[in-house]
This record gives sequence, C-alpha cells and structure tokens, in this order.
Amino acid sequence: MKKNNKIKICLVRSTYYKNISNNLTAGAIKVLKNKKFKSKNIKILEAPGVFEIPFVISRNINKYDAFLALACVIKGETPHFNFISSAATNGIMNLSTKYKKPILNGIITCLNRKQAVSRSTIGKKNKGAEAANALIALWKR
Repeated sequence: MKKNNKIKICLVRSTYYKNISNNLTAGAIKVLKNKKFKSKNIKILEAPGVFEIPFVISRNINKYDAFLALACVIKGETPHFNFISSAATNGIMNLSTKYKKPILNGIITCLNRKQAVSRSTIGKKNKGAEAANALIALWKR
C-alpha cells in the first residue's frame, strides 16, 4: 500500500454553485494536508455540472490513485434534481467498482441554498472534509 505522501488524488468539482464547490474542495484539501498528503499529488479538475463529474473521472481514471467528487445539487421545482443526483451517484459507483479505485462521493444534495451553505462551511459540517476522511479510512484497510 502506498504511503499518504505518494498517493495521487484528483478532486473533481463542479463549477455550478462554484462557491459551494470551492468550500467543499477547501475542506477536503485541509484534511488531506493534515494527514500528510503532498500538495503536488493533489490535482483539481473541474466539470460544468454534477452530471459531468463521472465523465471527467473516467477520462482521468488511470492518472490517479483515488478521486473525490465535490459538488452541490439543490432541489428545484421539477424532478431534474432526482435524475441528476442518481445519475452522478450511479456513475461514480460504477467507475469505482469497475476500476477498483476509491472514488468518494462528496456531492451534497440539498433542498435549498441554506442547507448547501451549512454542509459546505469550512471548519464546520463540511462534506468535502468528510469525503476526504472516508478516503483516508479506505487507505488504512
């Protein structure tokens, strides 16, 4: 098993709700750096939306040891929220099992913007940090 300072991690974040994704990314990076992951081994790639995250991961699957998907979906007035959330989650899980690589889902699904801010605040209940901690737990196994 590789040591933390040798693992190449790719954070794939959505540019939709960019401020939320940026906070999720900052939370994840803070955890990774605290656990001795080297900055040079942490790459950030962007996707226009949540739906495109599995595609970005699949194009880069052989370049990294692990991935964190970081984004936000906020429920609107149509079922679109359900379709996008399910498609992204299924895409991430399919890639993870097919390639036997950890791809952690740090995509938050919220009913409103207030919930999104609450779940992405740095130093509080940051789901990007939680996804990074889950990744670390997997590497210890």
